[in-house]
Amino acid sequence: MTSEALAACMGTNPVVVRRTMAGLRQAGFVRSVKGHSGGWSIACDLDAVTLRDIHLALGEPAIFAIGNRNETPACLVEQSVNAVLDDAFLAAEALLLDRFGEVTLAALAGDFARRFKAHMKDKDHSHVS
Repeated sequence: MTSEALAACMGTNPVVVRRTMAGLRQAGFVRSVKGHSGGWSIACDLDAVTLRDIHLALGEPAIFAIGNRNETPACLVEQSVNAVLDDAFLAAEALLLDRFGEVTLAALAGDFARRFKAHMKDKDHSHVS
């Protein structure tokens, strides 16, 4: 698929797709071909690559968008709360990354195929009067 087609599917800008895919290409997960019939394609064994591998290839972006409002608060209560939250976020992130390591791209592809088949079946039935 082209960056433009992928961007349309994901509701984002093709430049964002190209930046993301560049990290995946560097890791050997995808390849790109320039030109009229070019685009991105998968270049890896789907059974061998996990969501954790993808996360690592993308530079280990932040898992959670929430965190401490003030990293170095003067308030002792806020310091205590931050310490507890930091521990909770680290534990949650470790758990999530462990789970990412259990999910292969093949499993995701299989789930997508089942959903797509059901979607197409539902779509075909919705046109029958």
